Amino acid sequence: MKIGIVNDSIMATEVLRRIISSSPHHQILWHAANGAEAVSLCQETLPDLLLMDLMMPVMDGVMATRLIMKNTPCAILIVTSSVTGNASMVFEAMGAGALDVVATPVLGKDGSPAAINELLRKIELIGKLIGHPAKRNTPRSVNGERRPPLRRNDPTLIAIGASTGGPQALTAVLSPLPIDLNAAVVIVQHMDKKFTQGLATWLDQQVALPVKVLCEGERPSPRVVQIPCTDNHLIMNSNGTLGYSVEPTDNFYHPSVDVFFQSLIKGWHGKIIAVLLTGMGRDGASGLLALREEGHHTIAQDEATSVVYGMPKAAMQISAAIEVLPLHEIGARIQSLVVRG
Repeated sequence: MKIGIVNDSIMATEVLRRIISSSPHHQILWHAANGAEAVSLCQETLPDLLLMDLMMPVMDGVMATRLIMKNTPCAILIVTSSVTGNASMVFEAMGAGALDVVATPVLGKDGSPAAINELLRKIELIGKLIGHPAKRNTPRSVNGERRPPLRRNDPTLIAIGASTGGPQALTAVLSPLPIDLNAAVVIVQHMDKKFTQGLATWLDQQVALPVKVLCEGERPSPRVVQIPCTDNHLIMNSNGTLGYSVEPTDNFYHPSVDVFFQSLIKGWHGKIIAVLLTGMGRDGASGLLALREEGHHTIAQDEATSVVYGMPKAAMQISAAIEVLPLHEIGARIQSLVVRG
């Protein structure tokens, strides 16, 4: 993979150079000392992947990510020395199109091999995502079984899947939903477990509904937004509780929207409104189709408002969505469907 480094620190840049050079599968294409240089270099020679710092002179990583994704889109991994200290910028960058975030590793006797391995692992995962898309399988339902009939007393479940550009998209969808919403909301966002608590806290400050990290064994709760906090897949158990699973191990999306959507077919007996938002890849498309074929309402974000039109496009290609809507209309549409019952 051809990789560009965007970092104003000479020491951090050298660390990243040495780590990337340790792999025969990667090549350093160029280095930029700030976001403005990166925007210009991307117009000249576009890399497969950018390792983007956040705090830089002239132009920070958030603005650079926004401009690059608008003009010369490519995969972007945020690499920053203080992930927790820059939490709001992390989520802004991910909302602008960054795929993931990782702490800047250090080398030497105090360096952490785990941090170095984590960076290489995320680079490899992104390589699979942009170079080896998932198979276009479209299962009708989990294990071919039909779901049990609806129970009137079960609340409506709003299931949302998102990836690249997700944080800001989630804010736009959740903001119109009222505090007395007669439905539960569960979100699957492709994100490292280290940052999901920060995402929940950040979203909680943006929207009326309370947002919390879910614990294994909980049930979806009306008037609450729940987000998983693990690198494992989120699943709905047959008794209607939420749990985590390492299977399927060959699915490199973590947590996977497809795995969650398909588990709902056997595990949730109430009405489901499933929404697939902006994201790179195809995760969520087959699960959305399975839910549509079970009679649930399915929505995909449109191309014009998607930061990356990958996941929603995959859903559109297999007719998985009943409706394809611009981002600013999805929240109001969800509310109208909940009220209609």
